[in-house]
Amino acid sequence: MTADALERFAPVALDELVSEAGLLTRVDRKYLVPRGELDAILGAIDEPARVLEIDGARRFGYASVYFDTPDLLSYRMAAQPRRRRFKLRTRSYLDVGTSFLEIKTKGARGTTVKERTEYDPELVDVLTDDARDEVAAAFDTIGVAADRADDLLPTLTTRYRRATLLAADGTGRATIDTDLQWIDIDGSGFELPHLAIVETKSPASASRIDRMLWRCGHRPASVSKYATGMAALHPGLPHNKWARLLRTSFHDARPLTLEEESCATAA
Repeated sequence: MTADALERFAPVALDELVSEAGLLTRVDRKYLVPRGELDAILGAIDEPARVLEIDGARRFGYASVYFDTPDLLSYRMAAQPRRRRFKLRTRSYLDVGTSFLEIKTKGARGTTVKERTEYDPELVDVLTDDARDEVAAAFDTIGVAADRADDLLPTLTTRYRRATLLAADGTGRATIDTDLQWIDIDGSGFELPHLAIVETKSPASASRIDRMLWRCGHRPASVSKYATGMAALHPGLPHNKWARLLRTSFHDARPLTLEEESCATAA
């Protein structure tokens, strides 16, 4: 994706994006797209969408630290799959130096509810007592024992760069993630430099961006940065849900060196 591909869109400020389309309860659809096709896809968007812009920049570095229990409860609930499940992470916005704790739960009707609170950037790989209390309350809503929050440990880190589009009517948005990297707790990892993850977020029905992706031959994929990354790093885990992706889109994964990891941290 080139900078010129994003220049055709008018800018939207962060506070305006959040106020118009925070979408903490939404339907998410993810698409795996070859990075070389992004310019054509962005050029095919036939509505006056806007792109998030902060201090003149339109792509931003993100880092997420995912937490799970020693028996990988979050991973296994996704792999089963369970109708009700959770995902827990800290997310850092590397360009602005802010971090959040995010608890995502999947409801019975397939909608995702995300709760987020600001978090100390120095503690993104640690869960404070207050954070564990928040998680315990979220667990109670999906039928997980609250005391499982005490077992949570950092499990995986992901890094990428993101551009965010806001639909013209303000009811939906889409994110485009590139420079994708996964880092295991032992420091090993991999990257997918030729792949992008496009995610649409809308209140219910498919957005115009979804329909445009369908016209371009792309269909939603069952991909999770956390779960699919864990399956790629640990082949012994149950992974039938992502077996096809691991054979195809993730087949070209390149081992991540320490130097590349350091660069990603600084991005």
